[in-house]
Amino acid sequence: MSTEPPPTAASNPAASNAPALDPAIAARLKRDPAGLVAAVVQQHDTGEVLMVGWMDDEAVRRTLTSGRVTYWSRSRGEYWRKGDTSGHTQFVRSVAIDCDGDALLVRVDQVGAACHTGAHTCFDAGGPLDAVVGERP
Repeated sequence: MSTEPPPTAASNPAASNAPALDPAIAARLKRDPAGLVAAVVQQHDTGEVLMVGWMDDEAVRRTLTSGRVTYWSRSRGEYWRKGDTSGHTQFVRSVAIDCDGDALLVRVDQVGAACHTGAHTCFDAGGPLDAVVGERP
């Protein structure tokens, strides 16, 4: 898996022609060493968690301004908009930042499977793990 950071505006001509992410939003993000923030994706009407993806500032900007979710693919080293090749599109309903600024909650209207395996969710594809179930006192 590639750990190469996303391209900067200087190295990505497409990004250099686009407006930058709102500085007030960019200032709130706490990125990992590769410049990425986790994006937890949830079905807007059921609350079901569909997947987790990664975004840099440009992917966040595209997501906030296009109505479709864009990610940074760590394995392919490029941006990808969910559904462009599969038809399994994610339409943005809302985006929220967590209290630490290191994760986004992207609520979507998912069309088709969310997982690249064809499963409804990436967590269906991964499956459950044995865990001790806690009880309230």
